[in-house]
Amino acid sequence: MPVTLTPSRRAASMPPYAFATLAQSIRALTAQGADVIRLDIGSPDMPPAPHIIQTLVEKSRLPNVHGYGGYFGIPALREAIAAYYKNRFGVELNPNTEVLPLIGSKEGLANLHLAWLDAGEVALAPDPGYLVYGMAPHLAGGQAVPFDLKPENNWLPDFRAIPAAVARKARLMWLNYPNNPTGAPADLSFFEEAIDFCRRHSILLCHDNPYSDVTFDGYRAVSPLQIPGAQEVVIEFNSLSKTYNMAGWRVGMAVGNAAAVKALGTIKTQVDSGLALPVQYMAIAALTGDQTWLAGRNAIYQQRRDMVLAALDELGLAVPAPKATLYVWFPAPDGMTDVEFHQKLLREAHVSIAPGSMYGQNGRGWMRLAIGVDTGRLQEALARIKALS
Repeated sequence: MPVTLTPSRRAASMPPYAFATLAQSIRALTAQGADVIRLDIGSPDMPPAPHIIQTLVEKSRLPNVHGYGGYFGIPALREAIAAYYKNRFGVELNPNTEVLPLIGSKEGLANLHLAWLDAGEVALAPDPGYLVYGMAPHLAGGQAVPFDLKPENNWLPDFRAIPAAVARKARLMWLNYPNNPTGAPADLSFFEEAIDFCRRHSILLCHDNPYSDVTFDGYRAVSPLQIPGAQEVVIEFNSLSKTYNMAGWRVGMAVGNAAAVKALGTIKTQVDSGLALPVQYMAIAALTGDQTWLAGRNAIYQQRRDMVLAALDELGLAVPAPKATLYVWFPAPDGMTDVEFHQKLLREAHVSIAPGSMYGQNGRGWMRLAIGVDTGRLQEALARIKALS
């Protein structure tokens, strides 16, 4: 008799990752000869600065850097991360107890749930929000409970609207500003309110901050760790993916609350063997080297943002200019759902823009357009979109 092998209930009940499914659809169109322009994914199209690449080249040629890179990263990388936080946010971190390098921040976001949730426990996840916040609790046997982000509150949560019974059950809460997908910013007064809420309910505040250095119009993003005493309840995740155009090299960090950092490190020792040593040196060069090139890079993103805003204005879809991130968040045209508009653009214009409902119920009726694509290709995509109107 044939043998029937089945995956775990956890894996079987997990829906496909939305962007993986979308990529399959795009590959099918491309195989038919379509020239699809992807404005749906936030992957920087430009390279890191030359000094960062040069460091990788030089270090990778050394004979003694091809073994394991260490579970917790080399001391010089942890010190570089701490130095970055000191220089960028004025935050003092102990590189030995409050800093943990990650293989990209995404794995840290997921693994934290294994470190902090037991079966049936609650993680509070923003709606709309990055997909991992809602799916990773399921991997840990926990439960994701959404809380609302709405345009009338500038895509910030109203902590008073979170039921007391839910807050009592929650073990952690996710925030993410500058925000993906909406591009919304947050200031320190907001984070003071968030920290107070988490203190009162003994919740670990998990802040995802990968867009803090992708900013426009003179805006300077903040970190909740700037608030005195924040380390009592805050762990922050950050990444070199967006700041230094290093998405494919997979370097991130978790910093802040020592107990959470330690627990996450414990899980990671069972899951991975750390970053490759040449990549660690590359990250050190990025974090501690010349930072002035970021202004020129952001100016290119700002030019693209403004191109998108002008095109949307012509289509009657005017929205405020986002101050940060790689995204423009705008409403779908009247009479169309976000999914219908996405499908129409993909099918007829061969342009892919993410439908907002991918990010939660409150994203329905909205679209997320990414500007991490060559300026000429972006111009072509916008021309195709306008031609459909």
